[in-house]
Amino acid sequence: MQEIKSLDQEFLATALSGQSATAGGEFCLLRREKVEKPVIYVGMGTCGLGAGAAFTLEAVKKYVSQNQIDAEIVEVGCVGLCAMEPIIDVQLPGRTRISFQRMTEDKVDKVLSSLFNGEVVAEQVMAQYRKDGLEPWSNVIFMDEHPFFATQTRWVLANCGIINPKRIEEYLAFGGYAALKKVLSGMSQVDVCDEVEKSGLRGRGGGGFPTGKKWKFAHGTEDKHRYLVCNADEGDPGAFMDRAVIEGDPHRLLEGMAIAAYAIGAQKAYVYIRAEYPLAIKHLRHAIAEAKANNLLGENILGSDYSLEIVIKMGAGAFVCGEETALIHSIEGKRGMPRPRPPFPAVKGLFEHPTIINNVESLANVPGIINMGADKFAGIGTQGSKGTKVFALSGKVSRTGLVEVAMGTKLRHVIFEIGGGIANGKKYKAVQIGGPSGGCIPESNVDIEIDYESLKQVGAMMGSGGLVVMDEDNCMVDVAKFFMDFIQRESCGKCTPCREGTRRMLEILRRITSSYREENERETLERFQSIIHLEKLAEVIRDTSLCGLGQTAPNPVLSTLRWFRNEYEAHVFDRKCPALACVRLISYEIDQEKCKGCTLCSKGCPAGAISGTVKNPHVIDKEKCVGCGACADTCRFGAIKKV
Repeated sequence: MQEIKSLDQEFLATALSGQSATAGGEFCLLRREKVEKPVIYVGMGTCGLGAGAAFTLEAVKKYVSQNQIDAEIVEVGCVGLCAMEPIIDVQLPGRTRISFQRMTEDKVDKVLSSLFNGEVVAEQVMAQYRKDGLEPWSNVIFMDEHPFFATQTRWVLANCGIINPKRIEEYLAFGGYAALKKVLSGMSQVDVCDEVEKSGLRGRGGGGFPTGKKWKFAHGTEDKHRYLVCNADEGDPGAFMDRAVIEGDPHRLLEGMAIAAYAIGAQKAYVYIRAEYPLAIKHLRHAIAEAKANNLLGENILGSDYSLEIVIKMGAGAFVCGEETALIHSIEGKRGMPRPRPPFPAVKGLFEHPTIINNVESLANVPGIINMGADKFAGIGTQGSKGTKVFALSGKVSRTGLVEVAMGTKLRHVIFEIGGGIANGKKYKAVQIGGPSGGCIPESNVDIEIDYESLKQVGAMMGSGGLVVMDEDNCMVDVAKFFMDFIQRESCGKCTPCREGTRRMLEILRRITSSYREENERETLERFQSIIHLEKLAEVIRDTSLCGLGQTAPNPVLSTLRWFRNEYEAHVFDRKCPALACVRLISYEIDQEKCKGCTLCSKGCPAGAISGTVKNPHVIDKEKCVGCGACADTCRFGAIKKV
């Protein structure tokens, strides 16, 4: 880690006064309101790196060096539009900042050479940032007009992809830590709890419990030794919101944690983060060191009598450790297993002391609430769900990425307007929201408003914010089997309903997606009773499991049964997968008009199921066919199709 130096005290005082957003001079340069030389920003979040951003960065460095250009190269986090990574931005003196998409290393020279000559490569340009006083690029849309960003309300993600996450000066230049200064210089602990409660902020990790009210439980306990824990475990498949926030704007989380810890009277806080997030951990460690060096963490923060130590605790990736009490056990060095509640962690948690656990997004909202005021935060959203929500939009959608919208935004708008609709011209089928503990939402409910109460009415839940979109090629039985397999493998095994019940449910799902050749007479009978058994098992698991994860484990099966029962019946009674996705229920047939009799399919069939003579149409014996698809792979005329 590079050496961390403390900032100039005059600079720090101006930043913390709340005037940094309008201050000129160095602040203006840090906010990139003007630049004195070219600045090239490279998106180096995990999504960018996965798309090849590291090679793009090297290509940018090579171009600048070979052409002897005096330019600043800045590594930033994910701006949110993951589908278009790698993304680079360029800002020339006097001109607006412009973004280019899908910037693989082979495109760097052409794009940069054109831009330095005053021209824009149209096929790579994404948008430009609107800024008064700077000359815009002609025929390039502004970022606030881009269909992905136009209707978002970016509060938590405001700095992601914009600032350098490894420079505290840039966070300060955008108003960072002013909320912490405001709290420590003029607000009591109760005042902070009241303000957050008034804002209507609810837990963004899935439970949706009022955050301010939760803090008051711990603050009101007689035990003065209290802890704050940030849950950055994020174990849901398809969820990557917390990771992106920490990678792109780690100081926002630290500031939120400092305010929350002050509000409950905690002097030690933990960030529980999975070890599979190495970049997020690296940025977080660096940010903690920067904050300590500038008295924003540590002893007597900003000259007050309040002190706080933040410790990073890496988890091994167990899904169950996203549950509060299991997470506490893991921090204590024990096996991550839930315990009965009450007592709740707010009364008796980490090391037997009162503990508040909030997830990354909940805490990242706190500085904004203090700065803008509770009323403004509560001014958007619905009656029971205030503020914004960050979603990880993925799956069969054209524009995948991070989306932050006001609570109450319709699901249709997120998928079809922001996300650009279903990819490859396919038809929308469902969206899985809330991960394994959530549920699917079919086309009939796609106009539902996204808030805590509305989602419950259709058998789903907010969860941490994963949105996995599925199209007509997805089999909902197969989707339920995927999530049940995940849940069964991740079950801690402590309670029988979850440990054994999910296993039985998974066995049933495997049975009804298997070929009749793989079952005996008893299993055939059980197959026809499967749907009844699934529903009964689901009810028992939901009602008797120890923790929230076990209680919500049947949700994927229950929601798919509710909205796609016809698919289950087709699997059970007709032994067919309507979506042609379940491999063991697929067979193949040859189109007699397209078949040229080349014999390649019969030669490649491992089961000897194809017969026919040269230059005459062939046929497939479905009794022998094992559904491997080798014939379809070898056919050069498109004559073989799934049935």
